[in-house]
Amino acid sequence: MSSKSFFESDEDAAQSNKLSRKAKESPFMLVGIAGFVAAGVIGAYKYRNRGTMSTSVFLMQLRVAAQGTVVACLTAGLAYSMTKEYIFDKAPKEK
Repeated sequence: MSSKSFFESDEDAAQSNKLSRKAKESPFMLVGIAGFVAAGVIGAYKYRNRGTMSTSVFLMQLRVAAQGTVVACLTAGLAYSMTKEYIFDKAPKEK
């Protein structure tokens, strides 16, 4: 028998390697995902104390907050990668 689990395929292992590689390349992706999850958890907690606000308005505001968090993290990641590539990279690129 192999050391791999019966339920784990080569494709699953490749996906986990792909996720770890992407996390090393762009750390702001993980921050964006964590911010999205945090906005969801905070929204679920605050749902109980929403007062007279209707559920649909509350969920719309929660969606906007979660999307704003992800877009802000993606923008920060893009700015980071652009400055790293174009400003701090002293070696010329070969074509």
